Amino acid sequence: MSITATELKANLGKYLLLAASEDVYITRNGKVVARLTSPFQDKLDIVDSLYGSIPGTITPEEAREERLDKI
Repeated sequence: MSITATELKANLGKYLLLAASEDVYITRNGKVVARLTSPFQDKLDIVDSLYGSIPGTITPEEAREERLDKI
């Protein structure tokens, strides 16, 4: 979920409760400036979900170059 900083200020309690179940991205002038997340989210689950997203046949340098080419 994405909200503005003004919306966060007006309804902080609501978004603190919501952050327990999903990440809340805070924007200012249309750009994401912060993320409100639960401290109890299992970080290993996140790492496991990312494992295998880069093929084993590519080197870290090639992955970095490919990522930078997209910018």
